Amino acid sequence: MNPSVPVSPVLQAAMHEALQEARAAAAADEVPVGAVVLDTATGNVLSRAQNRMRRDADATSHAELLALRDAARALGDRALGDCTLVVTLEPCAMCAGAIVLARVGALVFGAWDEKAGMCGSVGDLVRHPRLNHRPQVRGGVLEQESAALLQEFFARRR
Repeated sequence: MNPSVPVSPVLQAAMHEALQEARAAAAADEVPVGAVVLDTATGNVLSRAQNRMRRDADATSHAELLALRDAARALGDRALGDCTLVVTLEPCAMCAGAIVLARVGALVFGAWDEKAGMCGSVGDLVRHPRLNHRPQVRGGVLEQESAALLQEFFARRR
């Protein structure tokens, strides 16, 4: 875990909002992942999203991508350097690449993903030294709550 992003009350509240999105995803039979994009300076929520892969029939409808798209639209700019992405699960390679391309200032996530996580578990794409942008990263925020949602979801599917 990298403690470069402090866990402020604002970040904890944002993670609780992301967890609400994840619960809504689970209720819609989607993998329970939720994301929130904050204006880092004000703590205002710019966007929120949940996984929608099954509903959209689109493998790219991950919560992170949907939230980043909506935040970019809200700001009228693809660059999100003054934003913090808060997500319940460590981003995969696709989402990690989008985080870098969107120049997100900070990433905060809940559960680590030992199978597909690309922000410290399987690999660390967001902090790769050859890339031109590297966000601050903090993993393990409300980790137990995030992991429990995923474990319960997959236990029901087995």
